[in-house]
Amino acid sequence: MNTLFDKIWDAHVVQQIEDGPTQLYIDRLYCHEVTSPQAFEGMRERGLKCFRPKQIFCMPDHNTPTHDQDKPISDPVSRAQVETLAKNAEDFGLTHFGMMDPRNGIIHVVGPERGLSLPGMTIVCGDSHTSTHGAMGAVAFGIGTSEVEMVLASQCILQTKPKSMRIRIEGMLGTGVTAKDVALFLMSKLTTSGATGYFIEYAGSVVHDMSMEGRLTLCNLSIEMGARGGFIAPDETTFVYLYGREYAPKGEAWDEAVAYWRTLRSGDDAVFDKDYVFDAADIAPMVTYGTNPGMGMAVTSTIPTIESVSEAGRESFRRALDYMRFVPGQSLIGTPVDYVFLGACTNGRIEDFRAFASVVRGRHKAPNITAWLVPGSWLVAQQIHEEGLDTVLAEAGFSIRQPGCSACLAMNDDKIPAGCLAVSTSNRNFEGRQGPGSRTVLASPLTAAAAAVTGFITDPRKFL
Repeated sequence: MNTLFDKIWDAHVVQQIEDGPTQLYIDRLYCHEVTSPQAFEGMRERGLKCFRPKQIFCMPDHNTPTHDQDKPISDPVSRAQVETLAKNAEDFGLTHFGMMDPRNGIIHVVGPERGLSLPGMTIVCGDSHTSTHGAMGAVAFGIGTSEVEMVLASQCILQTKPKSMRIRIEGMLGTGVTAKDVALFLMSKLTTSGATGYFIEYAGSVVHDMSMEGRLTLCNLSIEMGARGGFIAPDETTFVYLYGREYAPKGEAWDEAVAYWRTLRSGDDAVFDKDYVFDAADIAPMVTYGTNPGMGMAVTSTIPTIESVSEAGRESFRRALDYMRFVPGQSLIGTPVDYVFLGACTNGRIEDFRAFASVVRGRHKAPNITAWLVPGSWLVAQQIHEEGLDTVLAEAGFSIRQPGCSACLAMNDDKIPAGCLAVSTSNRNFEGRQGPGSRTVLASPLTAAAAAVTGFITDPRKFL
C-alpha cells in the first residue's frame, strides 16, 4: 500500500523524465518580497505571462516593520523589495495582500488561516519553512528563485522524488510540553541532518491530539532536521479548522472535498524508507544551547560535556559554545536574558499568544527584558484583541506589535543587538540570525513567557 506522500505526489505527476526528475504540477505558489524579484524579472525578459495566475498569492513579510506600517518603510532596501512585489503582482495580475491589508501577515501563517492551503495540495514558496503547510495534509516545500520562475511560467516544477520517513510520537505530553518542545526534542535526537533527503509524515497519539496550531509548528520545523518537508494526514481537527474559512470550499463543494480528504492517509501496510517511534514521556520543555536547532536539551538538563561529543563534532561544538558564551556541563536555568521574542511562522498564532498570556497573567515583565510580541497576521492580531489577551499582556507590561517576520531574521528593524541573549520562539539560532553578534536560545511560548517575567531562563512548569 502506498504512503500518503506517494498518493499526493503521484496525483500531481505530469510526466516522469527518463533517468531524470519528475515534472510535478503545483496547486499553490506563494511569493514574498525576498526571493521573487529575479523570478519576475526573468519572466519579463522572456516575454512570459503567468500560466495560472489564480493559483499564485503574493504578500510581503520578511522586510515589513512591526510598527508604523501605515507609513513608508524607512530602510531603502526593505522599501524597494516590498514595493517591487506590489508592482510585480499588479503587472502579472496576481492576488496581493499588501501591508495593512487585513489579510496580510507571514505567508506561512496566512495560507492556512485563510483556507488557501488545503489537504492533498502541492504547495511551494521561495522560503524553506514552506513545510509549515504540510500540517494541512499537503505536500509543501521550499524552492529556489529559479524554481519560482518555473512555477510562475508553467505551474509545474522539476523535482526528484524524496524518500519517505514516518515519525510517530506515542503517549501523552506532560504539563508545559508543547509542539515546539516536541520538534526541538526530535531535532536533538535526529540532528539537523537526520532527515536529509526525506519527506516526513508525523503520526501517533501525540500528533493526533495536537491542535492545528501545534501541527503547524511541528511541520514548520521539519526543515531543521534536513527534511524536504513534513506533513500530517488530514482528520477531523483539520476539517473543523478549515470549515468556513475564506478560500475553503463551500456548500456541496465542501462535502465533496471532505469526502476526498478522508481518503488521504497512509495504508496500514504502507512501507516507509525509515520509521521512528518516540515516547511522549521522554519529552520535557526544551531549550537550545548552541548555534543550530539540533543543539537542544530539556530546560532542566545541563549542556553535554566535551567527552560526550564525537571527536568529529568537537571543534564545531566548542565554537558554538564559545559564540553562545556557555560552557560544557553548564545548566542554563538562571541564565540572564536580554530579549524575548514571541512570533514568527513557528509560533506567531493565536494559541501561542494564549500560552504566553497564561504565564504572564497577574505577573509583570522583568525590568531587564525587552519583549517583542509579534502576531503572525492581522487576523491573529484581531483574535488577540477579541479575546482580551492584549489587555492581559498590557497589564503585565507587554505591548503587541504589528504583524511580520520580525526578529526571526535580521531583515527588518527588529534586530537583537550584538552580544545580547534572546529567548526566541522562532525556528533558527544560527550565528547572527537575529542580528549580527546576537545569541539565540530557541524555546516554546511558555518558556519564553517564563523568561520574560523572571528575567532569566526558567522552567515554565513552575508557573503552570
